[in-house]
Amino acid sequence: MNSVRKLPARYGAFVTPLILSGLMTLIVSGISTLRVLGPTPAFVEGWPVAWGLSWLIAFPVLLLALPVARRLTAMLCAPAG
Repeated sequence: MNSVRKLPARYGAFVTPLILSGLMTLIVSGISTLRVLGPTPAFVEGWPVAWGLSWLIAFPVLLLALPVARRLTAMLCAPAG
């Protein structure tokens, strides 16, 4: 049986924001591009460009913002248990 190789746990701090920023920018850029261009061939051509640019900006911003968001969450929410 083939087992899937996984990244070491130490990369989780980068993989989570990579996936999160990718999914969020995919959705937000899709909605924004569709709103501006409508369901046209221009949308199909423009969305990947808008998504790529958004992701390029969102990933490093999320790397910087995530620790701040975690601290603010800890200040606002009681610990589990």
